Amino acid sequence: MTPLTGTLRLLGWGLRRDRLRIGMWCLGVGLTAGATVPAVRDAYPDAAARIARAEISRMPGTVVMTGPFFGAGPSGSAHDPGVGAVVVSEIGMFLLVAVAIMSILAAVRHTRGDEEAGRTELVRALPTGRAAPASAAMLLVVLMNALVAAVVAGCLVATGLDLAGSLAFGASCLVTGLAFGALALCAAQLAEHSRSAGGLAMAVLGALFLARAVGDVDDPDGGSWLSWLSPIAWAQQIRAFADLRWWPLGLGLGLAVLALVVAWLLAGRRDLGEGLLPARRGRASAPAGLVSPAGMALRLLRPSIIAWTIALLVLGVVFGSLAGAIEDLVAETPEIATWLGGSGALLDSFGGLIAAYLAAGVTALAVHLVLRLREEESAGRIEHQIAMGAGRIGVMGGWLAVSAVGVTLALLASAVGLGIGTASALDDRAWLWRLIGATLGYLPAVLAVLGLAVALVGWAPRAAKAAWILVGWIAVVVFFEDLLGIPDAVADISPVALTPTAPAEDASVMVLVCLTAAAAVLSGIGLWGMRRRDLTGA
Repeated sequence: MTPLTGTLRLLGWGLRRDRLRIGMWCLGVGLTAGATVPAVRDAYPDAAARIARAEISRMPGTVVMTGPFFGAGPSGSAHDPGVGAVVVSEIGMFLLVAVAIMSILAAVRHTRGDEEAGRTELVRALPTGRAAPASAAMLLVVLMNALVAAVVAGCLVATGLDLAGSLAFGASCLVTGLAFGALALCAAQLAEHSRSAGGLAMAVLGALFLARAVGDVDDPDGGSWLSWLSPIAWAQQIRAFADLRWWPLGLGLGLAVLALVVAWLLAGRRDLGEGLLPARRGRASAPAGLVSPAGMALRLLRPSIIAWTIALLVLGVVFGSLAGAIEDLVAETPEIATWLGGSGALLDSFGGLIAAYLAAGVTALAVHLVLRLREEESAGRIEHQIAMGAGRIGVMGGWLAVSAVGVTLALLASAVGLGIGTASALDDRAWLWRLIGATLGYLPAVLAVLGLAVALVGWAPRAAKAAWILVGWIAVVVFFEDLLGIPDAVADISPVALTPTAPAEDASVMVLVCLTAAAAVLSGIGLWGMRRRDLTGA
């Protein structure tokens, strides 16, 4: 028996389990790519509009979110970049981060996740090599990313873009996914639990995204040495639909191979179910607060709440600090006001747009926290709390209370960060309170998403992950509503879109009250459903 024995059998099993996920990812990226091209043609119908868009892309805030804009030449050169280059600028970073997240989740789910669930132990009872689980997971990641890349390239070609640029952009998505999937396999060998492994891999993604952002702002034309530390920057440096070059693909492939070899070596140095990083020793006795449902929920959710709160605080400061550059550029590029999507003052529009971005992130935290309760139920652990007299409503109510407080703190942290960054950049303390109020105005929308997740867990636990569909739609509307021309009636499915974009727009008390009422009703429906239904497993 070799270390790779059983790899293909595990790959087939993984494909069977993930066939729906793979289909959803392909559908999502295909619709995004296919809808963006005609939307860009409508939004930027001539060379002058595309040149203005290229100038907008030189703004530091745009560079952070989209990376360098290739194909337009030096600033003021009046060179038409073409439709393809604008498309890459609009959705390139979004898709690269998306495939990185997809790969991380898949790699961790099929390695450390299977070990935690006991599936790997059963498989290893059959003739299965030690390196087979990691190898099968990597092959699955390869197939997932190959399908996604093919869908992206096919949609771009089908909408009229040239073949070489479309293939290059698809290849950049493929290589980025492979690199982060292999890094996630390494994290799965280091951490003892799937949640820790996923968090470690996501932290690496965040650090590399930040390195890319700082480097690109420092040198938006070609990227500084700091940018070149990130696989995301390598993918961008392929320069699809511009001065195309293929060699940066080798950097991503080299990292993927190197990380995979490291993961194989690490897998051979640890026991099944253990991680190479030492586990933190627990207390000799449990705190009295763990007896209550809220106390147990706080203990389990505290790491996620703290990590998300710190991340959102930092993001708020970083985005807010870009406000100073807007005043310098608006005189040269008045089209920026249109791009920022507001009819009010430019800085008000900027602050409202960033507040919406941050609120969209907090909705993801809300769903994540609520679905942890479903995981506890699937593992059979909440039965112990119920057996101790907590009651089903007590268990879910405690979890709901901690989750609501957690998302409120995270939104407040993002508001404070945005206010501090903007006030410091503009040297005007009034912006601190204006942007704190504007960002907290999204709290009812966040709580409405939280309530929907609670309702799904209460009444349809096996379909509770469908709450992520709403989070995905919120992200699409926040980032692409104007570009794709999404009708207001459809966009307003997003609670964040329903909320007025303060401070550029006046707050609507009626909308805020209705969203708060919806959150309360949905939460009540979830509690009622939890009380009436049977507990279910995975």
